[in-house]
Amino acid sequence: MNLLDPAGRDLLFNDARTHNGWTSEPVSDDTLRELFDLLKMAPTSANCSPGRFLFLHSPESRQRLAPALLPGNLEKTLAAPVTVIVAHDLAFHEQLPMLFPHADARSWFAGNDELIRATALRNGTLQGAYLIMAARAVGLDCGPMSGFDNEKVDAEFFAGTPWRSNFLCNLGHGDPSKLFPRSPRLRFDDACRIL
Repeated sequence: MNLLDPAGRDLLFNDARTHNGWTSEPVSDDTLRELFDLLKMAPTSANCSPGRFLFLHSPESRQRLAPALLPGNLEKTLAAPVTVIVAHDLAFHEQLPMLFPHADARSWFAGNDELIRATALRNGTLQGAYLIMAARAVGLDCGPMSGFDNEKVDAEFFAGTPWRSNFLCNLGHGDPSKLFPRSPRLRFDDACRIL
């Protein structure tokens, strides 16, 4: 297996930041498709792929989101070129005959709402993290966040569907003048154990 060179590691991790301000440079639909084509290749359990991504690309779509945002997230979200509602599909298991054809994986979930919810949230969150990595890989900056009312978002955008919101992520080209100083991180010995 090849190793990612230091420049690639810096792009994805060391130099990457959570952005709160954005330049006026647009983000194309083709870039969003390229981003998805990367993130979909990363693993989920039984290839269940419950992550769903609603790209709010127009100013009008982000205005629909505004009533659900906490005040501290309003301005930066309305200014972002794109805001993604990272969601998960509670009917993901209906796609398993296609996504995981070598076993009857649909039957593992059918009728087990607790397992469906836990699997969708866990793997959808994982796919949201892949979205951040893929966005950075295609040259976009990210501003992932909580700080919104999930019920309002679901009512506005997902009513009558099995999709449920998880978190938001602003995408675009970040304005470095609006970055906060980088916060500390835990040391290996604070967060890890080797047995």
